[in-house]
Formats: sequence, structure tokens, C-alpha cells
Amino acid sequence: QLQAYGGGLVQAGGSLRLSCSESGRTFWINGMGWFRQAPGKERSFVAAVDSSGRSTRYIDSVKGRFTISREYNKNTVYLQMNSLKPEDTAVYYCAQMDGSGPNSPFKFWGQGTQVTVSS
Repeated sequence: QLQAYGGGLVQAGGSLRLSCSESGRTFWINGMGWFRQAPGKERSFVAAVDSSGRSTRYIDSVKGRFTISREYNKNTVYLQMNSLKPEDTAVYYCAQMDGSGPNSPFKFWGQGTQVTVSS
């Protein structure tokens, strides 16, 4: 139901845009978010956007570098990642909230996409 794509290999300082499409009929009413899991670490929250697209939240380490947004006519949520750092290397997952967000609990996670940042 959730399919993430857009990962790849990029040099430090570069940019990537991740996309996640939701194939169901709940995209408009639920908040969406991104998580990541680095090697040897647990999956952790990165960013979220509410159902309206107007309210967002980020972890401190990506503020000013990452931007989450959503496009309703494509049922897609994006994560624009700029000024990438090697510590951003991880498998990135999109997720859907059980509610309008931006602080609603997450209920579904899609398959991940690998992001590798070389130094």
C-alpha cells in the first residue's frame, strides 16, 4: 500500500528526493511521515506532515536540510533531502498515521529505500 522510492548513492553535500505513493483511499485524511534505519540501529522517526500539509515536524538533526511535503493529486509524500551527510545513510521508510497528525500514531510502514551518502 505504501511504496517508497528515490534512494541512491550520493556524495556528502548532495541532494536526493524520496517519494512515497499511497495506493489506498486514505491519503487525504491521514498524516504521513518518514523513518530511517541505519546499520546496527533501530528504526527512528525523521519527519512528519499532517493531513492538510500545513503542519510539519522534524528531528533536530535534519531541520533546515530536509523538507517533507505531499501532493494530493498523486497520493504522494516527498522527502527532499539537501546537504546530505554520511550519518544520513540509512534505509528510509514512509509511514502513514492513524489520524490527521502531525502527532498521531503511525500505523503502516512501507518498504524502504536505501540512501547512502559517501564522504
